[in-house]
Amino acid sequence: MNYPLSRPRRNRKSASIRSMVQENHLRPEHLIAPLFIIEGKDKSEPIPSMPGYYRHTLDKTVTYAKYLYNLGIRSVLLFVKVPDAKKDNEGTEALNPDGLMQRAIKSIKDAVPELCVMTDVALDPYSSYGHDGVVEDGKIINDVSVQILSEMALSHALAGADFVAPSDMMDGRIGAMREKLEGNAFHNTGIMAYSAKYASCFYGPFRDALDSAPGFGDKKTYQMNPANSIEAIREAILDEAEGADILMVKPGMPYLDIIQSIKQNVTVPVSVYHVSGEYAIIKAAAAQGWINEEQAIMESLLAFRRAGADLIATYFAEQAATLL
Repeated sequence: MNYPLSRPRRNRKSASIRSMVQENHLRPEHLIAPLFIIEGKDKSEPIPSMPGYYRHTLDKTVTYAKYLYNLGIRSVLLFVKVPDAKKDNEGTEALNPDGLMQRAIKSIKDAVPELCVMTDVALDPYSSYGHDGVVEDGKIINDVSVQILSEMALSHALAGADFVAPSDMMDGRIGAMREKLEGNAFHNTGIMAYSAKYASCFYGPFRDALDSAPGFGDKKTYQMNPANSIEAIREAILDEAEGADILMVKPGMPYLDIIQSIKQNVTVPVSVYHVSGEYAIIKAAAAQGWINEEQAIMESLLAFRRAGADLIATYFAEQAATLL
């Protein structure tokens, strides 16, 4: 009988050996925790479509940020829920120096100076139309939107943000933001660009959390077609050339190939957003007893690392850091 000389199972025969030859690892510092912030005091609101996740008032957000830092998480990504009365087509409230986002940045940086604070830069939470840019005659206008988004990024930098994270997918906004930041001496404020953000069905719970669903139509004229991959590489290369410091792929699990392709074509770190719909799927299946929640979380996050993600924005950040 002929026996195989090469037996890959030799490297799997014990936990010690499996750990010794493991190719990819996950640590708390690889995780970015998204935070939803609301006006008010001493209040947390559950998000029905995201079981176990909450919108917090600023005081509770600061306390939670301290807790996350003590767990080993080194970065948070801020989103704010804007009252309807403060929404308009130009996203005027986004530029308010005393707005909720600006106050949140200052408060978190004062409380946890070493925590990396990243901020969402997009108009949809502030827009009366729920779109990521200014609307004219039923269309999202690119260049006017970029001007406003650049001012928004500057306002976040003035408040103390470490990274601005434009999620709008307008053309040319990374270069415009980089010039705006440089021109105002914010040379060290980073940009984490949502470079390959797809027009995905997996964002539904997030839009519930911030009441930011589009008021008409969809976002397919600016977010990417899920059928395309070469286009994602083009977007990433453009953003790197325009001055982005980190490039993001969104959503996560259905786009592992995109993460890998972009990682192979750029020289800056690559991040991925494990989005709300993906979170809800795991939570729902686990609640039914169909999968093991903790194992599903860790397997998903390791898959991102295997695909090439340096950083992972995930609603499982607290849970994963605790497990780690």
